[in-house]
Amino acid sequence: MNNLFRASKFSLVPAILGGVFMLSSTIGMAADFTMKIGHLESDKQSRHVHLLKVAELVKERTNGAVEFQIFPSGQLGNQREMTEGVQLGALEATVAPAAFLGGFNPAISILDIPFLLPQGDEAAQKVRGGKFGEELCASFTSKGLTCIGLWPNGRKNFTSNKPMGSIDDFVDQKFRVMDSNILIEQFNALGASAIALPFGELYTALQTGVVDGEENPLDTIQRMKFYEVQDYLVLSEHGAMEDVILFNPAAWSSLPDEYKSAITGAFEEVIPELIGHKAASVASALEEIKASDINIRNLSDEEKAAFREKMYPAAKAAFIERTGETGEKLIAVYESEYDAAVQ
Repeated sequence: MNNLFRASKFSLVPAILGGVFMLSSTIGMAADFTMKIGHLESDKQSRHVHLLKVAELVKERTNGAVEFQIFPSGQLGNQREMTEGVQLGALEATVAPAAFLGGFNPAISILDIPFLLPQGDEAAQKVRGGKFGEELCASFTSKGLTCIGLWPNGRKNFTSNKPMGSIDDFVDQKFRVMDSNILIEQFNALGASAIALPFGELYTALQTGVVDGEENPLDTIQRMKFYEVQDYLVLSEHGAMEDVILFNPAAWSSLPDEYKSAITGAFEEVIPELIGHKAASVASALEEIKASDINIRNLSDEEKAAFREKMYPAAKAAFIERTGETGEKLIAVYESEYDAAVQ
């Protein structure tokens, strides 16, 4: 079974996009199928770099019949606008952070659960690219979206202005989170509290003590200069940051099967290089962070297991409360896949 997933077929609907600001990449001249793909990252970041590689592979493997036009940096709107555009057929595809999609599909919020994916890249891909990933993608079908796969985009770590030398040090600390009951419960399980704040307010909230800490990937912590107003960093890698590859159902079903296979194969093929590119970005960010006065600590494997033992059950319960029977079934698939991957 292909690790990027088979999609449902729908009737063709015209896909017309107005008000395009700037074309970032056009591959080919006379394609039979032209597909615009919008996303939020800059043209230097991992997602965009590897979307261009996918476009090149798809062009080559379809003999120029399929052309991807890639629009970075929110040129086609914010993520909600792009996702709605894909639903309505105004945009053929988007590669979206899973954290931005819970309003469209509550099932995707399973990715908010801490320590969801195994630590190693190979083990994580077994879960991401196996039956769990397939079932998670299938949950988008009823939402008017065709998901063809998941892409890794890093992992979150903890920072705080208070010590985090042990799991007990989290008690009574206040952490900023995105607006997610699952993320709130993960901190409640540690005896900490979580406050949902807009991302744009986070630097000032850390600086003024509205919250003690936050969770983000290292390259975000570096880019947003959070380390300037934080005293402690714990390299926990507790939260998976995943991208979801979404196509308009009509646009996807209009493609011949061999072109679909070429596209899903290209997205899958670049994953190891995508992981490497992201790792290099994270390593560079860590070097800049190390040059500051922040105290940095690595969680040991034993500590990660202890954090997971506390955090996972509470976050899982919050997910199931939100998603009901659908969530229970998805959790059952996930736990089976996780156990197999870490053996």
